[in-house]
Amino acid sequence: MRPGSDKGGNPNNKEQKLNTYVILRRRGWRTAEDLERAAARSIEAGDQMPDDVRWIRSYVLAEGGGEVGTVCIYEATSPEAIRRHAGDADLPADEIIPVADTVILRPDPVPAG
Repeated sequence: MRPGSDKGGNPNNKEQKLNTYVILRRRGWRTAEDLERAAARSIEAGDQMPDDVRWIRSYVLAEGGGEVGTVCIYEATSPEAIRRHAGDADLPADEIIPVADTVILRPDPVPAG
């Protein structure tokens, strides 16, 4: 149960458990600028449904031919909430996969800049 959630089973409590999902978005964008605009739309759409969807991070995929895709990590109440968010933000959601567990050996690398 998340901190601050109602442990007493209050039927008026609308807070739902957030599960972790991986969203695969293949060849979604032709340029980095397209991806930046998509990220802005994602943030805006997520702000409209903060209790249902939370963007954690994304990894950009070099898909070839200059196109890019992403692997995104989200917390959400359901795959349907992720699909609704993707539709509102005009994002592809080719595959939505529930995460069963997390194993962290090392922190995410920081790109050389």
